[in-house]
Amino acid sequence: MIAPSGSYRIAPYLNAARSLGIGLVVVSNSEHSLIPAVAKGISVDFSNLSQARSTVLAAIKQLNIVCVLATDDSCVDLSSQIAEYLDLPHNSIKATRLTHRKDLARQVLKESGCNTPAFQIIAIKDPAKIELEFNYPVVLKPLSLSGSRGVIRVDDRTQLLQAVNRIDSILDQAEQTGFARENILVEAYLDGPEFAVEGFLVDGKFHTLTIFDKPEPMEGPYFEETCYLTPSQLDSKSKQALVNEIASCCRAYGLEHGPVHAEARIISSGTVLLELAARTIGGQCGQIIEFSLQQKLEELVIQGMCGKLPKISNDVDPAGVLMIPITNSGLLKRVEGLTDAMQVRFIKDIEIHIREGYELVPLPEGSSYLGFIFAQAPSYQETYQALKAAYEKLRFVTQPSWKLDQLAG
Repeated sequence: MIAPSGSYRIAPYLNAARSLGIGLVVVSNSEHSLIPAVAKGISVDFSNLSQARSTVLAAIKQLNIVCVLATDDSCVDLSSQIAEYLDLPHNSIKATRLTHRKDLARQVLKESGCNTPAFQIIAIKDPAKIELEFNYPVVLKPLSLSGSRGVIRVDDRTQLLQAVNRIDSILDQAEQTGFARENILVEAYLDGPEFAVEGFLVDGKFHTLTIFDKPEPMEGPYFEETCYLTPSQLDSKSKQALVNEIASCCRAYGLEHGPVHAEARIISSGTVLLELAARTIGGQCGQIIEFSLQQKLEELVIQGMCGKLPKISNDVDPAGVLMIPITNSGLLKRVEGLTDAMQVRFIKDIEIHIREGYELVPLPEGSSYLGFIFAQAPSYQETYQALKAAYEKLRFVTQPSWKLDQLAG
């Protein structure tokens, strides 16, 4: 398993492997062994892909490796190279590159006949010369950032120029380089409900784990995730059309093996893919798969990576998660109302992931959530109402965050 040292996914995958009776070697960019009592550890520098590959291959020379798993986007390329050398099922680097380069992905999807919005690439260098090829509203997206960071809807030219300058600053902060630093993707805004699809590829065939509804409208100007609910309330015909389009997009990318997390909208002309990642769902949201399917997501993934696709029950229990958005900037002083929120009927758990004293940065500059609220109720609607009721009881007290340049001014 290849994972960045700070990944929250490490412990769940370790527990899953232990539960399945499978040995695990962890490759990370930590300077020290991560979990010496639980699993072997190999330390590499992810920024030097060639050296990392050599280090890993030398360390596992005497081991019988049966699969190579990447937990996060930053590890996908290294995972593909290791699996290719070992002649194990994997996705090509060309395919995985498309999962974190929006511009290349859009072009491939268009050439493959998949549904795409109108799109074009614009240069940041001289915003005054930008001429759009289609009508407003449009959505501006950095080419290589994730988690809705830097994604902004604009409704006219004034907003467009302001958004370009703002994204320019975000790309600078994110230390982007090359083409992805100098250009932005612009897409026609799609008006329609949004869904997330969790699945798995085995020998190029897409298998659905679950479909998540996103009942909260996502109209911009920023696109923070809020609620994920399952089972989806789509009718069977719409579900099949959604899954078919995701499978077509996977083929267009050239993806062959491993977990897939997709985001899509259903508009009047059909399903349109928004994002496609060669990994599992982000955040702690994988827990609701366990709530609804009674199977841990990490166990499903490990089994699939080893070529054994588990049977997925059609009887899905209602479950949901609310990703707590950061709505105000500043330093977090305290979280109030947590006890009352936990006492809301059907709430399973509430996790706050940002500690007191840490800075809160909303979208589009930010890239994280305050935490997660989990609910499970007898019905879909009760689950949804429980999430909203718990969130309404939480209060996040902040204080201004003063920068050194602000103080000097």
